[in-house]
Amino acid sequence: MQQNVLSIIEKVAPDIMETLRERYQILRNIYLLGPVGRRVLAGKMNVTERVLRTETDFLKKQNIIKTSKVGMELTVTGEDVYHELDQMMGQLLGMREKEKELATYFQIEHCIIVSGDSEEQRKVMEELGHATSESLDFLLPSGDNIIAVMGGTTMAKVADQMTKALSNDRHLIFVPARGGIGEAVNIQANTISSQMAENTGGENRVLYVPEQVSEETYKPLLQEPAVFNTLKMVTMAKCVLHSIGDAKLMAERRGMSEEALALIKEQAAVGEAFGYFFNKAGEVVYKIPRIGLQLKDLAKIPCVLAIAGGRSKATAIEAYMKNAPSQTWLITDEGAANQILKGVTL
Repeated sequence: MQQNVLSIIEKVAPDIMETLRERYQILRNIYLLGPVGRRVLAGKMNVTERVLRTETDFLKKQNIIKTSKVGMELTVTGEDVYHELDQMMGQLLGMREKEKELATYFQIEHCIIVSGDSEEQRKVMEELGHATSESLDFLLPSGDNIIAVMGGTTMAKVADQMTKALSNDRHLIFVPARGGIGEAVNIQANTISSQMAENTGGENRVLYVPEQVSEETYKPLLQEPAVFNTLKMVTMAKCVLHSIGDAKLMAERRGMSEEALALIKEQAAVGEAFGYFFNKAGEVVYKIPRIGLQLKDLAKIPCVLAIAGGRSKATAIEAYMKNAPSQTWLITDEGAANQILKGVTL
């Protein structure tokens, strides 16, 4: 319906649509870059300061933007207007078509693309978090829901954006999907699971086991009641939240051995998820022996959300998605999406 209305307006009053596009781009850049000065914004948008001043003065009178010594920012009303407009303009500017293209290309259920590039604009990471929360609100049924959570910097940002609204008519239990002791505390799955539970008013379970374990250590740990019970809950999860990492960066962050680093380089690994390292063809070239959710387990989980953005993540995302189960929702940004879709023929 919304798309039809936009199409009609564009045909009957193209001048109105052009003004809408211009003001949307101004709001989008202020949202992503703010506080930002007029000169910097004019340069970013490739327009004159005089033209930009006319538009921003109008938006200020409408209480959509505010100005200070540090620059222009959106007001609270302005942020609400921007988010509503962003949804509408996504249809007009072809974002929804890109989402369909990516979902078809990866043969997954759905794809969501948020505006911008998370490597260039800090606000985009927040938008990935918002999109994840909205997706969960849409996908999760009422009643009891176990959500298995992976670690990482992206997942930590996702946790920050969750609110108690997600618990309306739901009892949420967050569980770490895999062992994670060994990483920085703030990005361990245990920490992120706990943060998500706190922000949503849900419950949390812990999995205090090392990230990397030997075969001798692995089997006895599985018999520990606390470990066994948490892992059992992971198998009962209705949803899994995870990110996708650059292979080299992930290997270095985890302090892997020189031999493992050499093997990952030799095998041309480009992406990592769940402790599996993938080459460009999506083949698993290395696997960290970890306690918890395995790649093959994803097929049994009704809802899988993969969250990853940034242009440099495009190759890693594409490599992992060759292994993603069909019920996956990919939540990414324009930076990654545009890079992936270059040269793709559907």
